[in-house]
Amino acid sequence: MPELPEVEVSRLGITPLMLGKKIEKVVVRNRQLRWPVPQEVHLTEGLTIDSIRRRAKYLLIDTPAGSIILHLGMSGRLCVVPTTTPLQKHDHIDIQLSNGSCLRLNDARRFGACLWLDKSEPSHPLFNALGPEPLTDEFDGERLFSLSRNKQVAVKNFIMDNKIVVGVGNIYANESLFIAGIDPRRAAGKVSKKRYLALAPIIKQVLAKAIAQGGTTLKDFAQADGKPGYFAQELLVYGRAKQPCVKCESEIKSVTIGQRNTFFCPECQS
Repeated sequence: MPELPEVEVSRLGITPLMLGKKIEKVVVRNRQLRWPVPQEVHLTEGLTIDSIRRRAKYLLIDTPAGSIILHLGMSGRLCVVPTTTPLQKHDHIDIQLSNGSCLRLNDARRFGACLWLDKSEPSHPLFNALGPEPLTDEFDGERLFSLSRNKQVAVKNFIMDNKIVVGVGNIYANESLFIAGIDPRRAAGKVSKKRYLALAPIIKQVLAKAIAQGGTTLKDFAQADGKPGYFAQELLVYGRAKQPCVKCESEIKSVTIGQRNTFFCPECQS
């Protein structure tokens, strides 16, 4: 599943190719994605793209009428290609531009989404319960500590909760907790303030590094230009069950927490 760094890499990839361009036509080949694609997306036809933003793992393509909201779901991929490029299986939506190119959404599993936010609306209902962006000043260790008190949920699930902070997906939660030396199974309420003050900057660093390196290479993700991300080459703990820890050479363990594979070093994390 594309996580926040992959979505941000997609945004960075498509922005210089689309910003300021006029939308000629929105072609919807399959309206039955995670939610039905609203007819209002066609209101953007003939309008100029003012900006391309990201909120959590949603991309917003802003026009004077409103914003097309895109979500990549489990397997979605965005590419900017010539409009004449032959279609592939699962190419569901084209946002065709007046310069002959188009933003094409391919989604094999159809868990992604194409939604609409009218200019008159302050926000989309999907955004209302979201916590702060992890790379902003709104997210810090003080917030983690304050919201964690009396929480019995595992700290890994706690930092993956989008109400606490958005975009800390499974891979990056594993990596951040390993660097911070925190056992992912520990109850969130049992983690000290000192450790949360250290964890928040680590989360920021891990995500920023992943974005800088182009996102994590997984089988379902490629950048807007078709190139894979490279962060997976430097994963310290995720996916390394039974391999030696890079710090102490103890065997990396794997457990399931919240239906997600979780990797940790029993010696380095407590």
